[in-house]
Amino acid sequence: MAGTDLEDASSAPDDRSDVPSSVRAVLVQVASEALGGFEAVEVPSSLRAVSRFAPRRRASAGAGPFWTALQQDDGFRSGVARVWAQTNPELAALVVDGDPTPSAQAAAGAWLLGASWRRLVPSEAVVRDDDAAQLRASLARAQADAERLRADLATATDDARGAREELGGLQRELRRLRSDADRARSEGRRATDAARAELEAAALARSAAADDLRSALDERRASAADRTAARAELHAARKLADARVRLLLDTIVDAASGLRTELALPPAAAMPADLVGQGPVGADRSAPRPGSRGRSVDDPALLDELLRQPWAHLLVDGYNVSKTGFGDLTLAEQRRRLVDGLTGVAARTGAEVTVCFDGQEGQGATGGKARGVRVLFAVGEIADDLIRRLVHAEPPGRVLVVVTSDQEIVRDVEAAGAWVVPSSTLVERIQRL
Repeated sequence: MAGTDLEDASSAPDDRSDVPSSVRAVLVQVASEALGGFEAVEVPSSLRAVSRFAPRRRASAGAGPFWTALQQDDGFRSGVARVWAQTNPELAALVVDGDPTPSAQAAAGAWLLGASWRRLVPSEAVVRDDDAAQLRASLARAQADAERLRADLATATDDARGAREELGGLQRELRRLRSDADRARSEGRRATDAARAELEAAALARSAAADDLRSALDERRASAADRTAARAELHAARKLADARVRLLLDTIVDAASGLRTELALPPAAAMPADLVGQGPVGADRSAPRPGSRGRSVDDPALLDELLRQPWAHLLVDGYNVSKTGFGDLTLAEQRRRLVDGLTGVAARTGAEVTVCFDGQEGQGATGGKARGVRVLFAVGEIADDLIRRLVHAEPPGRVLVVVTSDQEIVRDVEAAGAWVVPSSTLVERIQRL
């Protein structure tokens, strides 16, 4: 049923202003229920705040704004009338065309539709019943709200209790953190004081070190000056000593040359080692010479250093060396390999080289020269005794090197002033040729 048709249903509408409270309460309730179906643009500005309330609270909380809007806003009133007519179609038809039983609901509908509504206002008893029903409904709603509020209060109480407990825990944690912060600040102050003290001590130590450095630099400069002066003096002394030695050497050489010329001495035709094999020799190396003790005799460089001395003589214990280096060969092959190696040593160093082998008893020949190497065989004796006789036959002061690992020979020849080198050292030197 259209709103305009409802408004034209009665030709003499009553005054809208003097409405009993019971009818006004029904109008406010109907308007509150109808407001939920309105579009946002259809809601009057005075009711926009009320529209955000819960539906069951709108009628009680917004009674004044609802009543004002129903009186002053025709569009809102027409919308509420349309909703009421759709909700109560039979009562709406009776209000327009018939004679409904007087009630607050019928009077409210007539008021909304613009019909005569005063005739439909119920008597006082009916009004009281309606008011009681509304009061009961309101009481039920109030009780429901109270229950809900109590439940909300219990929840809020639990939340508050939990919040208080959490707050207590946070306060305890805050006190602990403050205590830790105070302790950290105290430790920080102590650390700062200690660092400041260490810094001051370091500054003092640095100052002292700087003073010591300056003193050391002064001493170093003084020492450098003294060293320079000492080097100059040493250089001058060395030059003087070299000049004296050169003068003395030239004097000795000239004297020796003059003596050789004056005495008409021929070159030496035989060496002491050549004469040992011809019989006993009376010469004795009674003057001791420095031995090999204290030197690295295992170093082949020592052998080269000794053999480069003027008129050096190398004596080799033949089989002792050959069996050390070539023990898997026959004796003849051992002798050949050793003599070949000694030939290279003699050629490189220029030293006199003699190698002694044990001979067979009754041999007539004692050996001879083989490419610069003297080869001797012991006859009627062992090679050890022949080496001892050769050492004693040499004049004191001559560089004499004996190669053997026989400790008895080592003791004897070192006591006579000869250098001793192990057999393995000579074998290594020969293998490097």
